[in-house]
Amino acid sequence: MLQLVKAPEAKLSVQMRPVKKITPATLNILRQMIKLTKTFKDPEGVGLATTQVGLEERFFVAKDGEKFISVINPKIISSSKKTKIYFEGCLSTPTIWGDVKRHTQIKVTYQDKLGKKITEKLTGVLAWIFQHEVDHLDGILFQDRVLEQKGKFYKFTGADKTGTDNFEEVTI
Repeated sequence: MLQLVKAPEAKLSVQMRPVKKITPATLNILRQMIKLTKTFKDPEGVGLATTQVGLEERFFVAKDGEKFISVINPKIISSSKKTKIYFEGCLSTPTIWGDVKRHTQIKVTYQDKLGKKITEKLTGVLAWIFQHEVDHLDGILFQDRVLEQKGKFYKFTGADKTGTDNFEEVTI
């Protein structure tokens, strides 16, 4: 059973090594990662990298619409000049959020769970998730990006009577 690794655990800062061969064990881990990601509801789990479950190979799962995709040995080949600031969180740091500037379009290459090489352009939410998860595989947390970009951090303080989430700015 996979367990979520939470900050400040040092394992989150390790760069992952490429997957040499997709095995039945790899496929089982991918299924477990999807199942674990679906258990997170507030905030919703939309992606999970191997660093976040204490593993050392380079893959992640990401929510693409209503389904999850398995992304093995991902690489970002190119990025748009256009960027957008996303209000970003992470399952490994559930109460801290921050403003992160990410590219609005990226061209990527990766293998799917069958080993097929995929090259495609991503935009919108999937491009944002992909960048966040690739950062994880490189040992970079979104907080590192917030600090590098001199952005702001926020702490979740709960929901008000209408169900609206409230955040207060914090210093880390």
